[in-house]
Amino acid sequence: MAEQRTAQAVTIAVIALIVAIIAIRQSGWKPSPRTNRDQTPQDAIYAMLDAAREGDVQAYLRHYAGQIRATLEQAVKEQGEDGFARYLRESNAPVKGIAITEPEKIAPNEVKARVEYVYQDRNEVQYMYLTRTGGKWVITRVDAVQRIKTVIPYGTPVE
Repeated sequence: MAEQRTAQAVTIAVIALIVAIIAIRQSGWKPSPRTNRDQTPQDAIYAMLDAAREGDVQAYLRHYAGQIRATLEQAVKEQGEDGFARYLRESNAPVKGIAITEPEKIAPNEVKARVEYVYQDRNEVQYMYLTRTGGKWVITRVDAVQRIKTVIPYGTPVE
């Protein structure tokens, strides 16, 4: 008899929980996403790289500001959004991995981050400069890519 009451109590609790969840969702409430104040410069770089890999041009552009954004927007106009999306996907396809070092603070709201791209036959390093504006980190400048010769290519079996 006690087991039956316990089972009924659990069933009632589960039904009450389901009804509460449905009521909350129908009211339009959603859990608040991570705020921009929590975003790190590395988060911004990884989000930009994700957008590039997916060919999401608008999301990609949102991670840039200033002159570099204007230059990228001009490239989008010249190539068309579909062409630029294809360029983003194709240029990121051979990347096997990414490593971002802890950003170096160069001003109160500006950092410099070393980004290393790992390819099958080489690594490339690029420094990105990010500025915090409105609680969000955006890329405002990038240095030219430096190629690093690797002694052992990526994916080489270890003996």
